[in-house]
Amino acid sequence: MQANSDEPSGRWVFGLCAQWCGVCRDWRAAFDAAAARHPRDRFVWIDVEDEDELVGDLDIETFPTLLVGTSARPLFFGAILPSPELLTRLLASLDGSANAIATPESKDLLNRLVAAQL
Repeated sequence: MQANSDEPSGRWVFGLCAQWCGVCRDWRAAFDAAAARHPRDRFVWIDVEDEDELVGDLDIETFPTLLVGTSARPLFFGAILPSPELLTRLLASLDGSANAIATPESKDLLNRLVAAQL
């Protein structure tokens, strides 16, 4: 796990990927660039195989997958096309989002990942 900041603030943006996935490896630079453009948010890259105990029984079928949330609730959980522009639009659409839907699966995962960072 690698985070871009020592001080959590704003949203959490977890990139759930695997080292063996070429798409994930290629997308890592865009993820890191987005982290630099959103200094209030905390971006964390997680290799789901290296962190299998933390990720739990979650079966991620499509990479890259993102989990975005506050420390209180998930705002987005799902696969995303590896596009810097799409990531930027997604994060902008979640600003002030009051209608985000949290599944028990995404809420539990968010709680585990945030707790591991603090």
